[in-house]
Amino acid sequence: MIDIRTESKGYVAHGVSACAGCGMELIIRNVLDVLGQDTTLVIPPGCSALFCGFGCETGIKVSAFQGNLENSAAIATGIRAGYAVQGNDHTHVVAFAGDGATLDIGLQSLSGMMERGEDVLYICYDNEAYMNTGIQGSSATPVGAWTTTTPGGKSVCKKDLLGIAMAHGIPYCASASIANIPDLRKKVQKAKDIRGPRLLHIFCPCPTGWGYEPAKSVEVARLAVQTGAWVLYECEEGKVRVTVKPKELKPLGEYLKLQKRFKGITEEEVKSFQEYITENYKKQLGVE
Repeated sequence: MIDIRTESKGYVAHGVSACAGCGMELIIRNVLDVLGQDTTLVIPPGCSALFCGFGCETGIKVSAFQGNLENSAAIATGIRAGYAVQGNDHTHVVAFAGDGATLDIGLQSLSGMMERGEDVLYICYDNEAYMNTGIQGSSATPVGAWTTTTPGGKSVCKKDLLGIAMAHGIPYCASASIANIPDLRKKVQKAKDIRGPRLLHIFCPCPTGWGYEPAKSVEVARLAVQTGAWVLYECEEGKVRVTVKPKELKPLGEYLKLQKRFKGITEEEVKSFQEYITENYKKQLGVE
């Protein structure tokens, strides 16, 4: 008998131990709401490990497995193969990992999963550093950003995860953000309906590591889209389409000034960063 006073709606518990303002919780609630209960999650160590819990405790209502930092895609591949042997082709197998476990440590197994054409949905929530272990820089950390391992600001731009995915020729990959939940949910639904390897790269603001007030997470995410720092687009069967197009890009400084991690960035660096993201946005639009 379920006690309606304590039973949570959806597939995530009422209270989880994510930091206040964490974008990850909003992401996983919407992802699971679209995918439904017939889903198996693979979660590596990191911020999202709090959802699958430890021991006999869990914060979600779907089956989940916590593996190692480097092999989420490989574990998901094995689970999919196990389901296939049982004649199960309906359960959604999903890897849900951060940027460090995806763009850095887990890139080998992700590449193998995509190259082999495995029927797995891989979701990277990108908070642009190793937040769970002390805000160390990752290859997803943007240029100029402070982390504990880039105290003078990162000197190079972040790795292009979707570009890597497109080079593998997978059927579907897309970027998304908590700035636009309807767009995020549409892309999760599209990925749900497609067979083969799929990849979603989701912008996940982190007030703890980025240095802004927790109540401003959606505002920060929205400015990332409005300035072109995060472009919302998808690639389906090789065709790229920008799904949310700002009428005019706002100055990058409006996005950077909300975050303490960019406190040390110089005007010259801002100008260079502005040129880079403007050119990248034009490239996604197919504009010369």
